[in-house]
Amino acid sequence: MEQGDPAKREKLIARKQEWARDGRLLTGKPGADRLPPGQKLTAGWPVLDLGIQPMINQKRFELTLDGAVAHPIKLDWAGFAALPHEDSVSDMHCVTSWSNYDNHWRGVAARVLIDLVQPKDEVRHVVFHSFDGYTTNVRFDQFAAPDVYLVDQWNGEPISREHGGPVRVLIPRLYLWKSAKWVKRIEFALADRPGFWETRGYHNNADPWTEERYG
Repeated sequence: MEQGDPAKREKLIARKQEWARDGRLLTGKPGADRLPPGQKLTAGWPVLDLGIQPMINQKRFELTLDGAVAHPIKLDWAGFAALPHEDSVSDMHCVTSWSNYDNHWRGVAARVLIDLVQPKDEVRHVVFHSFDGYTTNVRFDQFAAPDVYLVDQWNGEPISREHGGPVRVLIPRLYLWKSAKWVKRIEFALADRPGFWETRGYHNNADPWTEERYG
């Protein structure tokens, strides 16, 4: 079952598109080394989504890695769980202006997935597809960074449904909308293909330190 109110979802989308048009939260001021400009530190993890929270249990979970790769694969839960997992610690930065320090994660490093599928030399971008229909895009080199993971634990507990569990993307150097929740497919692409928010006024790159909130 999925939770969601279509009217609420459309209202949320319209409001965020208005933020992009108005440049809401832009400060033009450099931040401290750790806190990006325009951000405020929070101790919690606010829940933000499109009004739909898919119910993905271990039986339903499936992750496809395909596109311009030598070895496309499809993993069920057992297959994903069998991949080597690592612990990492990183900060989160959301475009809605909150940041959260020192999050403890456990998951599969992006470089492990890259080694599995062996993208073609011409691959320049990665597109994430989620169970709720959400998509977002990053450059291949951003996905291949050493601090990027597909995470299934946060602070010692399984990633909750509301935060994108059982598995979500984690790209800590970019605003959090690039870290797709409920990921079901990772597509390695030859050309860029902007995703849900990128086609609605948000920046294609999303670097918090240069305040790339809107395009």
